[in-house]
Amino acid sequence: MRFRINDTVLNIFEAGVSNYNKTRPSLVFLHYFGGSSQSWTEVIARLADDYHCIAPDLRGFGASDDSSESYTIEDYADDVQELIALLKIENFVLIGHSMGGKFALALAARNPKGLQSLILLAPSPPTAEPIPEDERNCLRRAHGNRCVATETVCKAVALKLSAEIFERAVNDNLRSSEKAWRAWLEHESLVDISVIMPNIAVPVLVLSGENDKGIDKNLLEREVVRRIKGAKLVVIPDAGHLLPLEVPETAAKLIAEQVEFRYCLIKR
Repeated sequence: MRFRINDTVLNIFEAGVSNYNKTRPSLVFLHYFGGSSQSWTEVIARLADDYHCIAPDLRGFGASDDSSESYTIEDYADDVQELIALLKIENFVLIGHSMGGKFALALAARNPKGLQSLILLAPSPPTAEPIPEDERNCLRRAHGNRCVATETVCKAVALKLSAEIFERAVNDNLRSSEKAWRAWLEHESLVDISVIMPNIAVPVLVLSGENDKGIDKNLLEREVVRRIKGAKLVVIPDAGHLLPLEVPETAAKLIAEQVEFRYCLIKR
C-alpha cells in the first residue's frame, strides 16, 4: 500500500493485520541504507502470526517516491511518526537496522505516544558513523553500479545468503534514489544527535553481529549503550552487519523476547 506522508509518497509493507491494535503492540521496522521494507521479509514472516507488522520503504528507497528535496534524519523521523498516527496505531515497538537505527533513535528521543520499546540491529550510532573516507567517496561515486552493489553486500555479511536473498539485497541497493543516497553519505550519517539520547525513556535492546566489521560491538557499547540508561547489548555469534538477512530466525526470536518482556511488565 502507498500513503502520502508529509511531502512524499511511501510504499508500505504490512503483515499480521489481524493483530492490529489488539493486546500486543505493533512492530514498526526501519531498514538499512540501500535496503527496503523487503529487508525484513524473513523476520516479519516469523512474527506476523502474533504481531501487527509495518515496514515502510523510507523516502528515496525501495518503491517509495524520490521526489522530495529533503532527506534529513528529522524528515525520516517525521515520516515514521506521521505514518503511525495515520494508521492510528495505539502502541508500538520501533525496530531499526543500521541507518534505520539512527532514525529510530531520533524518533524515540521525542518520546512519541504509544512507544513501548526500542530495538536496534547494528544501528548507525548517534554520533558520526565511522565510514572510512575512501569508502565513503567510492560509495558516493558508485550509486547505481551493480558491481559495487554486489561487492557492498558481500562485504556486509559474514554468513552466506541464499541466492534469492542476496539478489534482493543487490537490487534494493540499485533502487535507491541518488538524492537519498548522497544525503546519507555526505551529511546525515555524519550528524551528531547524541545530545538527545538521554531523552529516550523506554527499554532499549541493541543487537550486534559478532563479525560485523563496520559497526562492531565496541562501537555500539561506547556510542549507543552507554548513552541510554538501561540499554542492553546482545552479540549474535558468527553474524555480520546484515542481521535481518543473515540470521532472521535469531533476530525474530530476540525481538519477540524483548517485546514480550515489556508486554508482561505493562500487564502487571
